[in-house]
Amino acid sequence: MLKNETKIKMIDRFLKAKHWQLFSLMFGIPIIFQIVMMGTMFWNINSETNPDPTEMFNMFKFFPIIMILYMGVFFSWFWSIAIGLQNKVPENVTMKTKKFKIFFFIPLVYILCISLFIVGIFSGIMQNGTESSGGLVGVMVGIILPLHLLSMFGMFYSMYFVAKTFKTVELQKEVSFGDFAGEFFMLWFYFIGIWILQPKINKMSAKQKPDL
Repeated sequence: MLKNETKIKMIDRFLKAKHWQLFSLMFGIPIIFQIVMMGTMFWNINSETNPDPTEMFNMFKFFPIIMILYMGVFFSWFWSIAIGLQNKVPENVTMKTKKFKIFFFIPLVYILCISLFIVGIFSGIMQNGTESSGGLVGVMVGIILPLHLLSMFGMFYSMYFVAKTFKTVELQKEVSFGDFAGEFFMLWFYFIGIWILQPKINKMSAKQKPDL
């Protein structure tokens, strides 16, 4: 019961969040981190005659954390639209939410594996001073390659479902891809699309479901 209330509150926050807030979390913070990281690396190189490579590699240990935080916000936004707006979908329209949930979590598993892979690589470099164990790299690559293909499909299907849900709620009728192709590409290029889509999502979340 408590978990459901927490999920509902999270979804509600994302649906009511302003476009600039989501943009800052998904795009602004990662960019600032990259600028700080690169600036620190160049400063270390210029300030020392023989810079220690391990100090620069130390900075990369934070990359998986930033990636996970970024993807957490990004996927939570997708989830909030796809699941949070279901109560506003017309009763005569059926949305395959179970299928969406399956393909939604595949990219999340992939991102986690990528993050662990990066941590493993840099941990090996830091500990051995050379490179990480070949066995570890081989196992991780064997997991990541098939997940990469599944992840690509999962991402495209998630964008498809989110865009379809958005347009179905907006038009209050069954829609085809031609109706929501624009929204699909705005989700793909979210750093632009978020400024257009999120204000509409704010209005949708504030409206009561129409009586049919």
